[in-house]
Amino acid sequence: MKVLRPILLAIVVTAAFYFFTSHRAAVSPARWVTRSQKVELTEAAGPVALDPEEQVNIDVYRKALPAVVNIKSTAVAFDFFYGLVPEEGQGSGVIIDREGHVLTNYHVIANARQVEVTLSNRKNYRAQVIGTDRRHDLAVIQIKAGNLNVATLGDSRNLLVGQKVFAIGNPFGLNGTMTRGIISSIRSVATPDGGGIDEAIQTDAAINPGNSGGPLLNSRGEVIGINSIIATSVGQSAGIGFAIPINTAKAVLSDLVTIGRVRRPGLGIRSLPIGPELAAEIGLPAGYGVLIQQVVPGGAAERAGLRGGTQRAYLGNQPIMLGGDLIIAIDGQEVTDLQDLDRIMNNHRAGDTVTITAYRGKRKMDFRVTLDEARERT
Repeated sequence: MKVLRPILLAIVVTAAFYFFTSHRAAVSPARWVTRSQKVELTEAAGPVALDPEEQVNIDVYRKALPAVVNIKSTAVAFDFFYGLVPEEGQGSGVIIDREGHVLTNYHVIANARQVEVTLSNRKNYRAQVIGTDRRHDLAVIQIKAGNLNVATLGDSRNLLVGQKVFAIGNPFGLNGTMTRGIISSIRSVATPDGGGIDEAIQTDAAINPGNSGGPLLNSRGEVIGINSIIATSVGQSAGIGFAIPINTAKAVLSDLVTIGRVRRPGLGIRSLPIGPELAAEIGLPAGYGVLIQQVVPGGAAERAGLRGGTQRAYLGNQPIMLGGDLIIAIDGQEVTDLQDLDRIMNNHRAGDTVTITAYRGKRKMDFRVTLDEARERT
């Protein structure tokens, strides 16, 4: 008992000290604290007028938001242990007509078993995939709804670096979010699936997962691009995002809505890119272009009078054909390599007529070619 008394005394003293210091501090205010009868606040005199820049932001948001939708897609993946497992993804889209067609990214709805759309007024609709264009990362889905607000599609031909732009979408599922920035550059970029976007709009407007498929807008609230990819190492915006030019989308919309796919144009040729060294070696009159190796019998090029090679030769171990026409331009646009050829073809549809400028020997000639529908490459 004598041994316990000092211990108990220490516990009592410690407890008393804790109670006295903690509770006294909690209930006893400092001497400088006063108890006023009324709290006097400094309040603004009244509503403050918006500056012109703020007004533009608000006008763009109010105009564009009703046509922006949230898209939730459900796909089915196979798990080794659990079998078929549903996977959900989110993205954005923009309503393009009163029939309920919604433009978005292909990767937002790829392999989806079910697609749901939520409007800005929170109404939900089941959507049907109408057409897809994997190469351009575009897709059109449709909902059955009335009194829809439709986006105004702008023109992406003459965009300038430094122009103010706005992105509206659903980043990380946060509906109706708007961010602002400028056009940082216009450049061609590769997509994660191995495709590419010609003349993609690079912007520093924050674009995050969930923004995909949503609109990039100019200061008049017109859609100038469809937000597609971000440059990131952590799955969120790093200040570099890319949008598909709206003119690229407009060029394929009719095909996507009417037949569900894009009728890509084809020349009906097999070709070889030409550089200065190869041109000098085989005696071509221009140091660039694509040399026709073979024309498809009955194809667009053959019908227009273009010719393939007739003399067999070797480029290293690769067999090539010499003597064919050398294409150097299409509709006045210079063709220096196969990338130029693909870019120009992407701006046309099957059935269009183009003027091809080519050398036959030393003679420069023009050919009017009506493009066929290209066979899809796998």
